[in-house]
Amino acid sequence: MTTSVMLIDDHPVVRSGLRAVLEQHGGITVVGEAGTGEAGVELARAVRPDVVLCDLRLGSGIDGIETTRQLCALPEPPAVLILTTFDRDAELIGAVEAGAAGYLLKDVAPEAIIAGIEQAAAGGLYLPGELAARVLDVMRRPRPQLTQREIEVLTLAATGAANREIARDLFVSEATVKSHLSHIFGKLGVDSRSRAIRVAGDAGLI
Repeated sequence: MTTSVMLIDDHPVVRSGLRAVLEQHGGITVVGEAGTGEAGVELARAVRPDVVLCDLRLGSGIDGIETTRQLCALPEPPAVLILTTFDRDAELIGAVEAGAAGYLLKDVAPEAIIAGIEQAAAGGLYLPGELAARVLDVMRRPRPQLTQREIEVLTLAATGAANREIARDLFVSEATVKSHLSHIFGKLGVDSRSRAIRVAGDAGLI
């Protein structure tokens, strides 16, 4: 039985390389490719692939995690296999929580990509040993409890927004933003915005 695969990556050369690798495998057929998350979701709705190979960074528009979330919400959802250069815990956990059926780094051998596709198509979760261990480690850690508003403040801070800009976007005073940041620092056990962003990112909060 042939497994139908769709590719989502914002680099045409990467898509071409993946297509060449996959088409050498007799049990896989590439049924489409897209350069953005939005286009990928619409194409998947039309061609209904068994598996989607998706990058995390897709240029403008929605990223790979949001793309995964939308793909998994389709009436006939494909299995989504993340193929990326990013290996931070935040991306890994975010992808799994969004519904990804696997996570691979782009420096893996072609055989690993084929194995991931086959596992995902069979309904399994494909995480190479080290990545699986990291997922378990993060899941076992006590998760810091931030309020929804604190997450909103920290998410904006992670974009580089100053307190004044965060206050404007959330329709609150600058003093309120400072108060939220102070509470966030205390909950995360940090003393700076950069460390708060890093800790929250590793915990999958932002």
